[in-house]
Amino acid sequence: MKKLIVIEGLDGSGKATQAARLAEHLRAANKNGERDIVRQISFPDYQSDSSALVKMYLAGQFGSNPGDVNAYAASSFYAVDRYASYKKDWGAFYESGGVVIADRYTTSNAIHQCSKLPPEQWDGFLNWLFHYEYELLGIPAPDEVIYLQVEPDLSQKLMTGRYHGDESKKDIHEQNLDYLANSRRAADYCAAKLGWKTVHCTAAGAMRSIEDIQREIQSLV
Repeated sequence: MKKLIVIEGLDGSGKATQAARLAEHLRAANKNGERDIVRQISFPDYQSDSSALVKMYLAGQFGSNPGDVNAYAASSFYAVDRYASYKKDWGAFYESGGVVIADRYTTSNAIHQCSKLPPEQWDGFLNWLFHYEYELLGIPAPDEVIYLQVEPDLSQKLMTGRYHGDESKKDIHEQNLDYLANSRRAADYCAAKLGWKTVHCTAAGAMRSIEDIQREIQSLV
């Protein structure tokens, strides 16, 4: 019963935390099983050499603004990292019937690279992206995408807290407010067009509790 479930959202939306909790929940539900059928993965895979171009891009080595690298080139950096991870790490587990919970996936290219393009080009880009990663590269398409929706200004505050107020630690995506706002618009568009399940993570201008958000994710999955 192989499954690929993706937790997606803007930076600071709590993807890693929620992916880990979902994996723990599903693992506990299978506690009487003969083997662990749940794996959690995360992209980019910064521990792998395959993420070298991603790290160079985010560090600003190809330009200080996200738009200095076009959507198609940047997508290729991330796609190759996913391909290497699939071939070397989790592909065999998944193909043998495993359940994989991914913190980011091809869906992140959809959000963050669409934001560089005018809206009238989004559909064409998405068609190219999914054909490239799922068909030409041959990595699996997700069975379910859970989109954690957070306002960009709150996302910024959460990331500042993550870096203990040191703004210099933010990458070129995290530093650019216009880019984050465009990414939010692209994310909402993708969620509606592609049938992602949206979890509204804020209430009254603040984040809902981790436990509350996780309960909703579990109910959706």
